[in-house]
Amino acid sequence: MTDHQKVERDAAAMVNDEGGFPEQQQQPPGLTAEMTPVPDHGEESWVGNNRLEGLKALITGGDSGIGRAVAIAFAREGCDVAINYLEAERPDAEETKRWVEQAGRKCVLVPADLTQESAARGMVHDATAQLGGLDILVNNAGYQWARREEGLASVTTEQMDRVFKTNLYALFWVTQEAMCHLHKGSSIINVSSIQAYDPSVSLSDYASTKAAINNFTANLAAELGPKGIRVNAVAPGPIWTPLQPATKGGDSMPGFGSDTPLGRAGQPAELAGAFVYLASPREASYVTGTVIGVTGGKAVF
Repeated sequence: MTDHQKVERDAAAMVNDEGGFPEQQQQPPGLTAEMTPVPDHGEESWVGNNRLEGLKALITGGDSGIGRAVAIAFAREGCDVAINYLEAERPDAEETKRWVEQAGRKCVLVPADLTQESAARGMVHDATAQLGGLDILVNNAGYQWARREEGLASVTTEQMDRVFKTNLYALFWVTQEAMCHLHKGSSIINVSSIQAYDPSVSLSDYASTKAAINNFTANLAAELGPKGIRVNAVAPGPIWTPLQPATKGGDSMPGFGSDTPLGRAGQPAELAGAFVYLASPREASYVTGTVIGVTGGKAVF
């Protein structure tokens, strides 16, 4: 059995008989240790092959979920990592750091609230200074709020501000600052979503930001292509991360992910390969301006 087959087998074994998870709910931003079951980030399954040897990456929202899986995979591929997170997520950040350092790579912790422009911009320079350079930017930080009984009418300005500032404003601010440090051969990877293609009624604001991220990716790829900097995106489907119980009703967890063709939610570890591929200056040297869907079979076209 291959490592990837083991991940798929273990992921399927972690769900309940209905294809989802036990009822549970947290308050944002949510913590990994309080989830049942704890997600698989590739801690025991990812085997590196030096595909990112000597590179340096900044991952926003790198403390847990998809961000942690990417940090672990990048480290095992030979990459030093800086992870951004909210101060409330420090326990998760420290655990991610432990895994990165266990892989023999440097891990820099750069807490910052990315909804604050000065903090978002300053974080990039802080991370770059501590890493000693920057080759890869992963814009992973995101926020949604799905605990609504109605659709658009129930979206408050306060909620919308948090969603747009986390998902879009921060994306612009962080990328603008990172561009000062990136160079020929560098890579930017944004995190889109299946919501950009198949939006849920309860997530109209979130889905809008993810559709915008797709356009941002294409636009920036065209702008930075002449400089030899590649820009791509990964569009996850339903993935078992702290964002789910922290922003949705607990009674929605048993059915979470069951509407995909594969019949289940994905684990963070199942996305890591897409990020490693896009970050690799050798394997993805001619790939830019594209979106890779990791959705359990839901279409991203």
